[in-house]
Amino acid sequence: MSGEAIPFSQDPAAQADSPLQDPVPTEVVEAASDTTSAPEPSSAGPQGSSAATGETDPEPQAERLAAELEKLRSEHESLRGQYMRMAADFDNFRKRQSRDQEDLRLQIACSTLSEILPVVDNFDRARQQLDPQSEEAQTLHRSYQGLYKQLVDAFKQLGVAAMRVEGEPFDPSLHEAVLREPSDQLAEDLVIEELQRGYQLNGRVLRHALVKVSMGPGPGASEGAAPLSQDGTAGGEESS
Repeated sequence: MSGEAIPFSQDPAAQADSPLQDPVPTEVVEAASDTTSAPEPSSAGPQGSSAATGETDPEPQAERLAAELEKLRSEHESLRGQYMRMAADFDNFRKRQSRDQEDLRLQIACSTLSEILPVVDNFDRARQQLDPQSEEAQTLHRSYQGLYKQLVDAFKQLGVAAMRVEGEPFDPSLHEAVLREPSDQLAEDLVIEELQRGYQLNGRVLRHALVKVSMGPGPGASEGAAPLSQDGTAGGEESS
């Protein structure tokens, strides 16, 4: 055998035919081809598919929404009822407070004016009793009358009014009967005379009027009535 080196061929065909390279088995090539080309199986089943698309059953959802709506309506009616009761209570409280304040104001006014009424009575008595003759006395009397008029006008502005009771039917809510006496001119339970003037404050009694009340005609004062004799017969008849 000679010592010359045999050159290595660069031809691919020659390399394929060369006994130095082992050929790749056909079964391995086919298996690799099948592995790369086959699609991966989906891990999601039928339920996963519907969940991926976002589709749900409409009937349970409608029932749930209807229940929530009914619950909200019930809560709304309950809150509305509470609001109406609170509004009514507040309105009653406001009216009661206003009424109490008005009553308190009237009580204070009545208490204050009641202390001034005796002064008005004294002015009125002096006005009726005094009869000035001299010029100086008349001047003083006119000044006195002007002061009395200012006091009466102030009472009127405050809503104070004097009662007019003579000849009126006796009313226990307005009058206080001090005396009762027979009267041929007035019927029973009519006011004969005013002994002390009564006053009202905006329709509310500030002071009751002291009055004298008629008891009506006395016995035997009616027309056509004849006095009875001792035996009970009429005075002009003779006993048989």
